[in-house]
Amino acid sequence: MKQYPVTGAGLGLRRGLMPELLDTDVDDIDFLELAPENWIGVGGRFGRQFRALAERYPLVCHGLSLSIGSPAPLDRTFLRDLKTFLDEFGVRCYSEHLSYCSDDKGHLYDLMPIPFTAEAVQYVAGRVREVQDLLERPLVLEHVSYYAAPGAELSELEFVNAVLAEADCDLLLDVNNIHVNGVNFGYDPFEFLAGIDGDRIAYVHIAGHYVEAEDLRVDTHASPVIEPVWALLQAAYDRWGVAPTLLERDFNLPPLPELLKEVARIRSLQNTATHAATG
Repeated sequence: MKQYPVTGAGLGLRRGLMPELLDTDVDDIDFLELAPENWIGVGGRFGRQFRALAERYPLVCHGLSLSIGSPAPLDRTFLRDLKTFLDEFGVRCYSEHLSYCSDDKGHLYDLMPIPFTAEAVQYVAGRVREVQDLLERPLVLEHVSYYAAPGAELSELEFVNAVLAEADCDLLLDVNNIHVNGVNFGYDPFEFLAGIDGDRIAYVHIAGHYVEAEDLRVDTHASPVIEPVWALLQAAYDRWGVAPTLLERDFNLPPLPELLKEVARIRSLQNTATHAATG
């Protein structure tokens, strides 16, 4: 049986949620995810609150600035600070985006698509191995939402699977990204899901998005999850079994009880899938 870094249903840690999280029954959430860039070196009141939460919940980290596909050299100073942070707080899993967000001039403040080419597969895989050596831990990659595919020689699915195989690393599966990209690029999200190497899934993201037009979705993490995305999560469980799953909500944060309803729906789907598999 596959060993996952965490179990159950989790929630993304945002500073605006911290007072409510500190007052929440620990059984309502199984794990928390955070962007390490937002917490490395943080002290004072927020630092104390973070340490209190770190003692209560298993932690996973989902980074923002590694820029694994960038033409610029890896930021080794950041990676040293990151390793210290991950080790200090016993972080169970560190993931990043299969994209880039910087060049030789600095950060671009957005997730840019890596060209889907065989050359890019080799380049990214080499950088993944370098990061893993520096951090002395596995790196998990998330396939991203994107809005253009410059210079593509491979399909998105072929590219993602090739990077995972060449780098020998695991996947952060984002079912909302599959839905968004499926609408924007006209492919069947369930076929994409079926083509993923499920043995490499470390955990799963689910989130909401914005409908810009009939044929354009924008991955905002700023609204409730819609039914087609819940259906993709169910399909993932049906195909590969239950994996730990995290609700992402970055903007337009409702009161915590509203978010916990969606976390509870994740857990309900997990319980149903587990009973179906064992019954």
